[in-house]
Amino acid sequence: MTKSTLKSEFELSGIGLHSGEQTRVRVLPAAVGEGRYFVRIDLSADRRIPATVEAVCQTALSTELANAAGDRIRTVEHLLGALAGMGADNARIEVDGPELPLLDGSAEVWVEAIARTGLVSQECQEDPTASFALAEPIWVHHGDAFVAALPSAQTRFSYGIDFEEEAIGNQWYSWSPEVESFATAIAPARTFGLARQVDQLRQAGLIKGGTLDNALVCDRSGWLNPPLRFANEPVRHKILDLVGDLSLLGTWPKAHYLAYKASHNLHVQLAQTLKSQTLAVLETS
Repeated sequence: MTKSTLKSEFELSGIGLHSGEQTRVRVLPAAVGEGRYFVRIDLSADRRIPATVEAVCQTALSTELANAAGDRIRTVEHLLGALAGMGADNARIEVDGPELPLLDGSAEVWVEAIARTGLVSQECQEDPTASFALAEPIWVHHGDAFVAALPSAQTRFSYGIDFEEEAIGNQWYSWSPEVESFATAIAPARTFGLARQVDQLRQAGLIKGGTLDNALVCDRSGWLNPPLRFANEPVRHKILDLVGDLSLLGTWPKAHYLAYKASHNLHVQLAQTLKSQTLAVLETS
């Protein structure tokens, strides 16, 4: 079988959503079997933070990873979603600070950089997890919010959101990578927030780097910074987050992933459950 990595490296920099700090990111090719991983070069050039479900340490309004040494990297979901969506299985990601830059709030800039750099195929041994077939539905829920993986002949991501702000309201979108391009259907969708929550989040030490240039913001009267890239841009962005979080599996099972009002925490819980079930099936086969 084959995997893919980047043909060469690329570099981007910007402000982190929560830290407000400027960071520089270099994304480089990696060898077969190394997967996607981060290195905090401001701390140590030798210590890796694997982009795996086991490394998740925090999921409040973003996904954060850590290694055994305590090195942490935050807001990884957009870049990981871009790498997975574009088919880059192996990548070394060097960062000189605690958080990846938000850029324009979407994965579009990451995707454009990956497309310019290009991918190269890598021959590798058969990965038993790649052919894992989901035998029965898996559900994770909290209140009326849920995320699920359903047996399916086609990989599909379907998401629903529901907000009292009329400009968002109730939105559903269903995307299949086998039908629509990630680069055009999902990557351009930007992160979004509610004006009524901004002060509270900032008092909690979050969204220090959030601006109207890197996030859509909505209040009861409508969007503060239109136009939108899609009429349903918010729910498309939630699919981007889900793809990024499920990329922590390395290779996700072919399934229909269904979510409603979910969060990074629920996304990661589903990934952890899928990982456990995959390992359990492989151990008994």
